[in-house]
Amino acid sequence: MADPLSELSDAVTRAIEAAFGADARGADPVVRSATNPRWGDYQANFAMTLGKQLGRPPREVAQAVVEELDLGGLCSDVEVAGPGFVNLTLDNGWLAAVTGTLLGDERLGVAPDPRPERVVVDYSAPNVAKEMHVGHLRSSIIGDALCRILGWLGHHVTRQNHIGDWGTPFGMLIEHLLDVGEDEAAHELSVGDLTTFYQEARRKFDEDAGFASRSRRRVVLLQAGDEQTLRLWHLLVDESKRYFNRVYQRLGVLLSDGDLAGESLYNDRLAGVCRELEVDGLAVVNDGALCVFPAGFAGRDGNPLPLIVRYSTGGYGYAATDLAALQYRTTDLDGQRIVYVVGAPQAQHLAMVFAVGRLTGWLGEGKARAEHVAFGSVLGADGKMLKTRSGESVRLIDLLDEAVERAATAVAAKNPDLPGDVKADVAGAVGIGAIKYADLSTDRIKDYVFDWDRMLAFEGNTAAYLQYAYVRVRSIFRRGDVQPVGAGDAEAVVIVAPEERSLAVALLRFDSAVRAVAETLEPHRLCTYLFELAQAYTAFFEACPVLRAPSPELQRSRLVLCELTARTLATGLGLLGIDTVEQM
Repeated sequence: MADPLSELSDAVTRAIEAAFGADARGADPVVRSATNPRWGDYQANFAMTLGKQLGRPPREVAQAVVEELDLGGLCSDVEVAGPGFVNLTLDNGWLAAVTGTLLGDERLGVAPDPRPERVVVDYSAPNVAKEMHVGHLRSSIIGDALCRILGWLGHHVTRQNHIGDWGTPFGMLIEHLLDVGEDEAAHELSVGDLTTFYQEARRKFDEDAGFASRSRRRVVLLQAGDEQTLRLWHLLVDESKRYFNRVYQRLGVLLSDGDLAGESLYNDRLAGVCRELEVDGLAVVNDGALCVFPAGFAGRDGNPLPLIVRYSTGGYGYAATDLAALQYRTTDLDGQRIVYVVGAPQAQHLAMVFAVGRLTGWLGEGKARAEHVAFGSVLGADGKMLKTRSGESVRLIDLLDEAVERAATAVAAKNPDLPGDVKADVAGAVGIGAIKYADLSTDRIKDYVFDWDRMLAFEGNTAAYLQYAYVRVRSIFRRGDVQPVGAGDAEAVVIVAPEERSLAVALLRFDSAVRAVAETLEPHRLCTYLFELAQAYTAFFEACPVLRAPSPELQRSRLVLCELTARTLATGLGLLGIDTVEQM
């Protein structure tokens, strides 16, 4: 593990205990990356809290800890500053040596988690016979990035695409399929015209009483397992899956048919879940409906809020399906960490489902834990939900196509001499990368405005800026008549200029950035790190000649820093699901 953060934290923790004994045991050392180079590379900010706990001045507490601090050559300077901050500056020799070791490590200092977990991630969740729209963008992108990162850290990740493939709408969809004919319906669905198909079925259901009656009977047949009805249902599902896969491939999301776990998967579990809730005394009949009243939830009137698992009509709602899915994920899949990448408006519903999960014993201390990865909305320039000019939801495939087209124009303006096939590849990487990065670089709980000009800019915190930084690094090796950098150059690194130092420190922080995402499930933390790394490289590139370095030794050292920067950018962007290119 190249990142010194953990080692520094452990050393400060030992020093705190040595200085204050049992009274300070368990105190958080609060070691963080320094936000200003004047304050060193890292800061330990424990003194304020610990001083209050011990009843002593923070600066006095900080000084006592520094006197006990043994860093074994890790730092060249340790300073108590201000009211009690401890500034830690890494030793240049140590920094150069550890940075060099990254060359022989394909994981760039990021070791797999020593305690891997079984993680189940619920994300994307489009509806059968409906086109994916911009509302599916965030769940698909965020979920994919989290799966990539958690998997790379050694966790056993199971993807669950909770598609809407069951329930009352399928009565009208199957009847409409029969009306238009199977061949014609299959054609409509296969070309991605799912919206028209669904809207036609909906219109007939609303306007034609006979059609509505047939649709209701068809729902009964579907739920009863009627052979012909199930065959037609499968046709709808299969054609929709083919459409979903085209969108996922275009978006670069690693979801496949094997990850599908739609609502239909839990149909046979619903009655059993209800029986379990009743037998355990957790569910009661209220106005004919079977409800659970988890503590701590109340409606606007102040009365306890129910989670309705079975309606008075005998039908099951979303709550029953979600509880059955939670039971399946904690028992059949034996998940330890259950992650739901679902929009923020579902926060209360999921909180109630999780509360019931704790009551049943599926979740809890020593068992599985469930987390809601909530996210905000994608807004248009008017600050409202992103829509087409006609007021409809933007089709996701149209958004992706436009991104690639706009990127092609931007790339052509930047480098008109790129060959046609290369230009197409670059446009795809830049366009799709722009959409993904704009989403992932935003604190996920916040809404963000969809702005093409900002997203495709080659300056600022954008995918294009990071992709261009990677290209700029690689161009040095293409232009220079130099030998490739390899593990044998591990001892070549020397730290002379401050920009070299800043870049080396940034390279060592990759580990903590990746682990922060795994812990918090906030991808923007990795985006922020990659942007800061690219900025450090830009400053290095402008201040430190590489091919024209003043000595062969310094040239080799700077080539090592370039190589590590390129590898870290490519690996980090790859963990976000964003491609790099060799030319731009």
